[in-house]
Amino acid sequence: MSLKSFGAKIFAKTIRKQIDNWASKPEATQEKIFQDLIEKAKDTKFGKDHDFKNIKSYSDFAKKVPVRDYEELRFYVDKMVAGEPDILWPGKPLYYAKTSGTTSGAKYIPLTKDSMPSHINAARNAILCYIAETGNAKFVDGKMIFLQGSPEMQEKNGVKLGRLSGIVAHYVPSYLQKNRMPSWETNCIDDWEKKVDAIVEETRNENMSVISGIPSWVQMYFERLQQKTGKKVGELFPNFDLFIYGGVNYEPYRSKFEKLIGRKVDSIELYPASEGFFAFQDKQSEKGMLLQLNSGMFYEFIKADEFFDENPKRLSIGEVKTGVNYVMLVSTNAGLWAYNIGDTVQFTSTKPYRVIVSGRIKHFISAFGEHVIAKEVEEAIQEATLATNAQISEFTVAPQITPEAKELPYHEWFIEFEKEPEDLLKFREILDKSLQQQNSYYFDLIEGKILQPLKITKVPQNGFQQYMKSIGKLGGQNKLPRLANDRKIAEVLEKIIKA
Repeated sequence: MSLKSFGAKIFAKTIRKQIDNWASKPEATQEKIFQDLIEKAKDTKFGKDHDFKNIKSYSDFAKKVPVRDYEELRFYVDKMVAGEPDILWPGKPLYYAKTSGTTSGAKYIPLTKDSMPSHINAARNAILCYIAETGNAKFVDGKMIFLQGSPEMQEKNGVKLGRLSGIVAHYVPSYLQKNRMPSWETNCIDDWEKKVDAIVEETRNENMSVISGIPSWVQMYFERLQQKTGKKVGELFPNFDLFIYGGVNYEPYRSKFEKLIGRKVDSIELYPASEGFFAFQDKQSEKGMLLQLNSGMFYEFIKADEFFDENPKRLSIGEVKTGVNYVMLVSTNAGLWAYNIGDTVQFTSTKPYRVIVSGRIKHFISAFGEHVIAKEVEEAIQEATLATNAQISEFTVAPQITPEAKELPYHEWFIEFEKEPEDLLKFREILDKSLQQQNSYYFDLIEGKILQPLKITKVPQNGFQQYMKSIGKLGGQNKLPRLANDRKIAEVLEKIIKA
């Protein structure tokens, strides 16, 4: 055992004890975070506008601070971006994480001196929890790759801005710098396909032990490795035994990854976002990710099926239940307040609080009142692939409201198969049955002859990569929506299929 791996095991036990300490006192931990946030921000413009000096409790806060998304907070963000201090948080931000906006172009999410450590420490702690649980620390001696955005940054009124993953790249601890790949120069390549090819050349002869990134883009890296070397990833990297991922559910990709690797490897799921590093998988044996209650973020939750009501009830951590679909709100030490990040989550445990990401509040199908969410389609496709020995590369689902020939409307599944099912009809039947079992509204619409069972449209190999490239979102941290209430994605895919 190397000195580095021995030290990692000792450090892992210490961090695990610290995590268990705050996780065992969730409400007290969140109350302390809440009071600290209000106290520090009371003299900011936002704090004065919302009477923070007279907020003594969460109920006060819920009355004085409305739920907002980026557009609704933009009045304050624009002042901050213009260079004014003390707007959402004391002073000026350290960085802006630049993300794609849906209606307003770029969004600028503040990262502050207070919030930055949580982005760094959460990823580190996820690895340390894995070491503490499994005793496996040998991977710390190998090379580690993190597929991420460019670390190059711009500047806006004295504050640096860039992609979150690129900003975080500047904070890799010194003890990992020698192990970290790819090189700085390769990481700065903007063209994703050129970047992946360069990463393949840099890593193919290295002792890779940890690989991290969004599954769809890591899959592309694995495929290029195999094309270049003619070897499975596990043969090329015999010491590769830990895959770290976030952004999308890994399960639809798992069988394809195991085929590319040639064996199973352990995995750790992360839940990072520009607004905060919310959760990470702390146990291999438990479903869900540990919600970071002690990281400068105060959480609120609204039941997803009540979110669009006039006055939906806001819940604190002590009021949530397992198995319910919630919209998650955060107030943070970066200056976001009752902020709707757009994600929906479900709790898998309340002792301690663990979550899964169930979808996006704007990414669902409810063209007929069925409100099908990402978690349901992902579980359905996992069930169908296992039952029919199929493998998929990617998929998305759209409603077909006006089918031809007086057919009933239906859900259309666009699927890129790596390996087609042994029986496509059976695959389709399992998909539809699984959705009906999970979603009673969908079941009622099928039974009531409002909808017909779903249909599958096969997408050619690399079709989804062509789609992402066509909209300028190939690679990096970009993710394909699993669900939509319109046919914008479907229409582009139809053109790719016909080409």
